[in-house]
Parts: sequence; structure tokens; C-alpha cells
Amino acid sequence: MTDLDRFIAGLPKAELHLHIEGSLEPELMFALAERNQVTIPFASVDEVRAAYSFSRLQDFLDIYYQGAEVLRTERDFHDLATAYFDRAAADGVVHAEIMFDPQTHTARGISFDTVIAGLLSGMAEAEARHGLTAKLILCFLRHLDEEDAFATLKAAEPWLDRIAAVGLDSGELGNPPEKFARVFAAARAQGLRLVAHAGEEGPPDYVRQALDLLGIDRLDHGNRSLEDPVLTARLARMGMTLTVCPLSNLKLCVVESMEAHPIDRMLRAGLRATVNSDDPAYFGGYIADNYRAAAAGRGLDRDDLVALARNSFLGSFLNDDEVAGHLAALDAYVEGDAA
Repeated sequence: MTDLDRFIAGLPKAELHLHIEGSLEPELMFALAERNQVTIPFASVDEVRAAYSFSRLQDFLDIYYQGAEVLRTERDFHDLATAYFDRAAADGVVHAEIMFDPQTHTARGISFDTVIAGLLSGMAEAEARHGLTAKLILCFLRHLDEEDAFATLKAAEPWLDRIAAVGLDSGELGNPPEKFARVFAAARAQGLRLVAHAGEEGPPDYVRQALDLLGIDRLDHGNRSLEDPVLTARLARMGMTLTVCPLSNLKLCVVESMEAHPIDRMLRAGLRATVNSDDPAYFGGYIADNYRAAAAGRGLDRDDLVALARNSFLGSFLNDDEVAGHLAALDAYVEGDAA
């Protein structure tokens, strides 16, 4: 392990863009398939990994939804969550805000309550085991209609005190944010924070819609915002956090190479960029892998890495006291490492 690798692994950080279903490693997929007697279209772990070759977002989503078939019981969702949190803790994550896709499961006859109860028990175990805190973000699948999103928000009502925010994910092209303006307004009225995927494959106008029509508190991805200098300046001036996912961008061909990734341009433009892993089981790495890949590809120095970690706490949905505590711990780590 190089000195920089060690520094990254120990750097206190928050993860703000993680789809828990996307942390389903092939080994756990096979174990759950056997436990639940579910047939999956792969013969081995190696065959699953060989299928992880994507030229666009939809290629990934097709396999992502196949993998989710093995998730059936509260115990399954608990095990999925704890497997992620164990890896995250080893990467220096002290707080995570994880996304989940209830429609992926309710469409298969799995109840909303089963999904969220399993995730919450996994979150409680992670805090007891690692001291790692977590919040939940309920994501609407944007390829489905507004009515389905409203039904999902209704199903979530008994659990709203345990959900921090709603989000918008799945296939971006052809599914603009404006499609969900009313359900986002309803979520806001119930006290939830708002995030949305925009500007990954979709154009800068999708980012504007997310800002103006959804009223988001945080922007997921947002890479294509850089194509519009006025939009970039607006995001910087308002202090909007961007949850950037370097290895995901590479795997889904959003960038041609890590050397072409815009993470450092985002920082230089004054954007509150963060680094996250998105769907790490499918995209080749958890959060420290993403920090390392960005550092190697773009020549990020320690100050850049610390800025990314600092942004992750500033962009979180923690309260001010909690953020201040994490920033103090980050400063102490950096000072101790320099000593």
C-alpha cells in the first residue's frame, strides 16, 4: 500500500451516492439465490463479472434488475446492507446516505415494509459495529410513471420518520425531471429532502429542471453541467453539492478514461463536488477505489482529497452539530498525518 493509498483509506469521509442494490456482489447474489431457491441467468461468479461490460446506462440496468431478483426477505436486505457497511467502514466512511429502489421490489411482490425493515436493521448493526451512521434515500424509478411514484410515497408514509430524502434514478434519457415535479412537491410537503440524478447521460437542461421544477437539495452526478458555463456558475454560487461517481462514469462510458474525468475541473470551478461509488459491485470499486482512481487519473493531491472529503460532510443531511464534529475529526486526521 502506498502512502497515498493509506491516507485515502484512513481519510474520514461520507458517502452520499450509493445504491444499496448496486452493492450486491456476485458471491452474495449466488448465496441468496441458493437460500431463496431463485434461479438466476448466470452459472458462476466469473460469468456474472464477465457480464459487467456496459456501453451505456441501460446495459447496466438490465443486469442490475436481474440481480435484484434474489432479494426476497428482510434478512436478505439486512445482509445486503451490512455487507456494504463493512466495506465502507474499511474505506474510512463514517456516514453514508444510501439510496434504495422500493419499486424494483414491490413490482415483484416484495412489500415495502420488508425492504425498509431489513435495511434499517442493517443500519443499526453498522452503527453498533463500526460507529458508522446512515440515512435512507427513497428513489423513484424514472422509467415508471408519476402514478407509480405517488403509490410508492404513500407506501412509505408509516416510515417517513426513518427516511431522510427522496431521489430519482434509473434510465435518464427520455425521462426528464419535470415528469416528477408533483410527487417531489408532495415529498417536500411531508418534510423530506430532495435529490435527483441529472446530467449523467441527460443534457444540462435536465439539471436546470431538477433545480427549478423539483427544487433539489443535492445533485446526483451533474457531470454535463460543465457544458454550460452559466449553469456551472449558478451551481457554484448556490453551493449545490454534486455527488460524482468516477468509476461509474468510466464503466458507463460517460468519460472515455479516468484521465479525462472532470473531477478536478469541478473543484477548480468552485463546485462542491464529492466522490462516491454509485453501484460498486458492478462498477469495479468502493469509495476508496474511487478516490484512488480519481487521484491517479487526474493527479489530485492531498489538499484536493481533503476538499472532497470535507464537501461530503458539508453536502450531507446531517445537522450542523454533527457536521462540525465530523469536520473537526477530519482536520485532526489531516494534522496527525502531517506530523
